[in-house]
Amino acid sequence: MMRMNSKNDFIGKTLINVFSQSSPKRDKWLFYAMNSISKAGIKHSFMIFSFLLFVGCESIIPPAPEENELLDGPVEGLNTAEQGQFLAGDIAFNDEVFSAENGLGPLFVATSCGSCHPGDGKGHPFTTLTRFGQSLPNTLPDLSVGGPQLQNRAIPGYEPEKIPEGMASMDFTPPAVTGLGFLAALTDGQILSNADPNDTNGDGISGVPNYINPPSYFIPRLVHQPNAGRYIGRFGKKAAAIDLLQQTVSAYNQDMGVTSTFEPIDTYSGLSTDPEVSDQTVRDVVFYLQTLKAPIPRNEDDPSVIAGKALFSTIECSSCHIPEFTTPNNEVSALSNKTFYPYTDLLLHDMGAALDDGVTEGSAETFEWRTPPLWGLGLSPDSQGGEFFLMHDGRAKSIEEAILLHGGEAQSSRDQFMALSQEEKDDLIAFLESL
Repeated sequence: MMRMNSKNDFIGKTLINVFSQSSPKRDKWLFYAMNSISKAGIKHSFMIFSFLLFVGCESIIPPAPEENELLDGPVEGLNTAEQGQFLAGDIAFNDEVFSAENGLGPLFVATSCGSCHPGDGKGHPFTTLTRFGQSLPNTLPDLSVGGPQLQNRAIPGYEPEKIPEGMASMDFTPPAVTGLGFLAALTDGQILSNADPNDTNGDGISGVPNYINPPSYFIPRLVHQPNAGRYIGRFGKKAAAIDLLQQTVSAYNQDMGVTSTFEPIDTYSGLSTDPEVSDQTVRDVVFYLQTLKAPIPRNEDDPSVIAGKALFSTIECSSCHIPEFTTPNNEVSALSNKTFYPYTDLLLHDMGAALDDGVTEGSAETFEWRTPPLWGLGLSPDSQGGEFFLMHDGRAKSIEEAILLHGGEAQSSRDQFMALSQEEKDDLIAFLESL
C-alpha cells in the first residue's frame, strides 16, 4: 500500500477520490480545485490545470456547490463596515502566507491559517498539531523546552523541535472554524447551566468547565464570569482558549512562529520581539472567525435523517451534544438573539482510558475533552481528502468508529448504539452526516 507522507501525496489522493465520486461531489471538488489555481504558484497551477484538461474541458468550469455544502461565508445581516472587515479577515486567514522574510518561524507548524483549515473546514492529519506538557493540572513545560506546542518545521538554518524525553504529548487535527461567533456569544451562565460536576441527576454525565488563567491582554466581556481570577475556556480540544482573540494570537505564535503585540515572545529564542503581524490584522481575523456562518443542515426531510435525529436523543447523545442554544444581545447585531444548533455543551467530560493522552490543559484532566460541536460533521471529508479523520487526533476513519471510541461518561450511549439494529445505526449516521 502506498503511504501518504506529504502534502503532494494528499493532493494526489484527493484528486483520485474526486474522480471516483458521483457527479455532484466531483463538480464540487473541481470547484475547489479551480479556486486553488488562483492561489497556487505557477508550477503547481500548471500541474493542476493540466490534470483538469486531461479529464475533459467540460469539467473545467463546473457549477458551484450548493450553499449548504460550503462552510465559508459570513453570517447574514452584517452592515457595510462589518462586511469590509470580514473580507479583510478572510484575506488574512485564507490568502496571507508567511515566509522567513515576513516573520515565519524560525520554528513553525504551518505557513498560513488556511493551510490548516482548508475552506474553513477540518484539517487533514498531515496538518496535525502536537501539544506536550505535564501530567499535573495548570502546568505547562518551560519555554526552554519549546512548550506547549511542537514546532516540527523550521526555516533554513534552524532545526525543528523534538518532543522532550519523558514528556507526555497529544495530537490534534485542526477543527473547522465556522460558527465560532455563536459559541463566543454565549454567556458563561449558559454554559454553566449544563454543568453537573457531581452528577446530581444520576445520569452518569458530569460535564465541567475548563477554568483558564487569562493571558495579559484578555479583556472580559459581559458574557464572562470570573472564578478566582480564571475564566471558562470554550475553544480548543480541551477548551483551553477563553475567547477568539486568545485562540487567534496563540495560533499566530505557536503555529506560525509569528509574534504580535499581544504575544511578543518568540517561541524559539524566548525573547520579546517586534510584532510580525499588526494588531489590525489580528483583529480582522478574529472578526472573520466571529462572523463566519454556522454550517447549514442538509436532507432534513429525509425519513432516515428524521429517524436518526430521534435516536440521537433516545440513546442520550444529546446529553453532551446539546442541539440548541440562543445567543443574548451581542455587539455584532447579526449575532444577537439567534437560535443555532451546534450539538455541544462546551464542557469537559471524562472520555475513558482509550482517549487518555496524559496531557492536561488548564483544569482539564488527561482523560477529559471538550464536547466537540457536531455541526458540519457530514462535510468533514470535503476538507480531509474525501475521507473522515475524526476524534481529536483523527484516528477514527468513520462516524461509527468515532462512536465506538467513546468511553467514560459516554460509555452508556456507546453501548446503546451497539444495541441498535443495523437499520437504526444507518439512520443515526445519516442524521449525523446531515449536520
